[in-house]
Amino acid sequence: MELALIGLGKMGLNMATRLTRGGHRVVGYARTKETVESAVKLGAEGAFTLEEAVNKLTSSPKVVWVMVPSGKTTTETIEKVAALLKAGDIIIDGGNSNYKDTIQHAEMLAAKGIDFVDCGTSGGIWGLTEGYSLMIGGKEEITAKLNPIFETLAPGKETGWGRVGPHGAGHYVKMVHNGIEYGMMQAFAEGFGILKAKKEFGMDLSQISHIWQNGSVVRSWLLDLAANALDEDTELKDIKPWVADSGEGRWTVFESIDLDVPAPIITLALQMRFASRDEENYPARMLAALRNQFGGHAIKKAE
Repeated sequence: MELALIGLGKMGLNMATRLTRGGHRVVGYARTKETVESAVKLGAEGAFTLEEAVNKLTSSPKVVWVMVPSGKTTTETIEKVAALLKAGDIIIDGGNSNYKDTIQHAEMLAAKGIDFVDCGTSGGIWGLTEGYSLMIGGKEEITAKLNPIFETLAPGKETGWGRVGPHGAGHYVKMVHNGIEYGMMQAFAEGFGILKAKKEFGMDLSQISHIWQNGSVVRSWLLDLAANALDEDTELKDIKPWVADSGEGRWTVFESIDLDVPAPIITLALQMRFASRDEENYPARMLAALRNQFGGHAIKKAE
């Protein structure tokens, strides 16, 4: 098959590479000439405008995969691409869009006769070699047309991917997936933090991570990545304790509230990410001040 891939970040470039290696024709577009040239070196065809990317497609229906930051950027890109397509063509949103935005995008495109598919995509920089986990939403007859693309991107022809429901379902499943990921990552971080604090045992955290990789009930890809990080630097001294969130964790927590489903682990994991960014940490200062006020407890003065 052939498709235009709009957005060539690290994941987009790796996806383009995996697709071209799988025999698909990929036309890659990004805002910078250098990024497009990088895609060409990896086997894709380059395009320096959206119009050029769409016009280079020769098959019908035309398929355009959008892989750009969620929110306003995704909406604007989908609108611009839609203006270049005809009824029956297909747009895939493979980014981390909020599922509510996705449903609106589907409705907007349906009014133009353009088919839409949302594809929650997980795999990060490892997707090139390991394959991507693909959570797909949309009409069954439309997603079926795209199976050759999904089969190439996924870890296996019949594994690691699937249609999970109608428009919005793909991004909804990816949202919850990332919420779970927040909790798992936080648990590993806290566990290794406790181990490190037990100074008298002199434990090698890298060694422990490798022990857990075999036979342990906590063995996982996240543990493998933790082991990689600890192998490089057990102290993690060059890494600032500042953790971003891309949105899906927040949305998962909002959904838990809307649906009356308790999700304390995911919620607290999200809150810990917020705490990591607060260099001022006014709440902690207030706690120290209150303890000093009611109990005379010692406080540490800021330098």
